[in-house]
Amino acid sequence: MRWRTVLLQYCFLLITCLLTALEAVPIDVDKTKVQNIHPVESAKIEPPDTGLYYDEYLKQVIDVLETDKHFREKLQKADIEEIKSGRLSKELDLVSHHVRTKLDELKRQEVGRLRMLIKAKLDSLQDIGMDHQALLKQFDHLNHLNPDKFESTDLDMLIKAATSDLEHYDKTRHEEFKKYEMMKEHERREYLKTLNEEKRKEEESKFEEMKKKHENHPKVNHPGSKDQLKEVWEETDGLDPNDFDPKTFFKLHDVNSDGFLDEQELEALFTKELEKVYDPKNEEDDMVEMEEERLRMREHVMNEVDTNKDRLVTLEEFLKATEKKEFLEPDSWESPSI
Repeated sequence: MRWRTVLLQYCFLLITCLLTALEAVPIDVDKTKVQNIHPVESAKIEPPDTGLYYDEYLKQVIDVLETDKHFREKLQKADIEEIKSGRLSKELDLVSHHVRTKLDELKRQEVGRLRMLIKAKLDSLQDIGMDHQALLKQFDHLNHLNPDKFESTDLDMLIKAATSDLEHYDKTRHEEFKKYEMMKEHERREYLKTLNEEKRKEEESKFEEMKKKHENHPKVNHPGSKDQLKEVWEETDGLDPNDFDPKTFFKLHDVNSDGFLDEQELEALFTKELEKVYDPKNEEDDMVEMEEERLRMREHVMNEVDTNKDRLVTLEEFLKATEKKEFLEPDSWESPSI
């Protein structure tokens, strides 16, 4: 449905779970050339967490709004600007009383949850005499002035907050990873200070050995290249590499059949490459670094393929990318060392 796609462009991590119930698009594969076709592993997607502190509230509001026929019809015809500008929020005044009652209850529950968070924080700081109502102002995904009723203002604030927060999601992830790396190195150096010279040399030697082991891995294919996609086609999809077809590949990995590869679907394509470098059983391989590398791969492919920068890859964009020289003859891809 078109309105779902519009929402997906700004809440891609959230809306994916609402699309998985759609029937799959038929795929034209010559079954005489394919042995043991298995469903793609990435098709089993759990409802994702957006990473937002109001994630559950956002999901519940969308679920309830979906049940109203009038609002759903308006969403089908809405474009991105109507949603972002808040014009669509005005349609909330026309939804059924039953839906409004459910939304009112969701808002009361969310306000109650936020107040509990505030109280817990103040209790931990042993702070008394603070105005809880004033503290609610720091949360910009709902109208704190009317804690009992869900109004068009609430929907407008929720959409704008989610849009803004998710647009900065990658930047936040990168910043958190940098802090993680700095803290890890700081703790390593502090630990070395506690050792005598002999033990310190042993630890330094061990650290250098771990770096060498981590860097000793099979070649990592350039993300989004023909070699990388053919490896997924063969090893994940169980298909003959000689039958590789970009259009079929796209349909196979558009797991919710909405006509786009979203960021989550793209990230799933890099698992085989990442497994060449990272193994949770190996001391030298850091799984936090693996997820940062997955993000880096996805951003690279999006920058190359997503020509209109809507954070979604259409079939047309995908096929155009496969016609480029870089698809057949990509530069080498270097994974970061520890």
